[in-house]
Amino acid sequence: MSPAELRRALEELRLQREAELKARFSRSLPFADGLFDRWERARRLGFGEGASIYDSACVIGEVTAGARTWIGPWAMLDGSGGGIRIGANCSISAGVHVYTHDTVLWALSGGRLKRRTGAVSIGDCVHVGAQSVIVRGVTIGNMVVVGANSFVNRDVPDRTIVAGTPARPIGRVEGEGEGVRLVIERAGKAR
Repeated sequence: MSPAELRRALEELRLQREAELKARFSRSLPFADGLFDRWERARRLGFGEGASIYDSACVIGEVTAGARTWIGPWAMLDGSGGGIRIGANCSISAGVHVYTHDTVLWALSGGRLKRRTGAVSIGDCVHVGAQSVIVRGVTIGNMVVVGANSFVNRDVPDRTIVAGTPARPIGRVEGEGEGVRLVIERAGKAR
């Protein structure tokens, strides 16, 4: 098959798959995300039963994820500095970055200092909002919400809602199962 024939065949496959996704789910995805099965990728990575991870997500180093955890498109999971553990029933939204190392002091010292490392742990039933960044050494508890575009540089206790840069507590999670609710606090008053 010539390069031109391969290109035509790939384009035909892309258009066919895009039409299928549009008809079935009303969506259009980047070619690889639409072509490859995200549940199969999660199985290949050793993630828990029913977990899924988009093809566009990067996985580096030691990364584990529990059952039914969803890892969205364009996520960066860099466990090369100590490993990342993500619990069950989590949503790791589009564009989330999780790092287990940083090279700030290495760069500033002209390479004389080593990179700093630390494992990251995310508990069960956690939602990490789109475009958030979680840095080395952070532990996030169970039933936590991280607001979109947050920078998490310290531990987050169970049932806490955090948001901002750096992420700060803004509320709590109450209840269980279908009775779960978010309580946002403003100026000392819950709403």
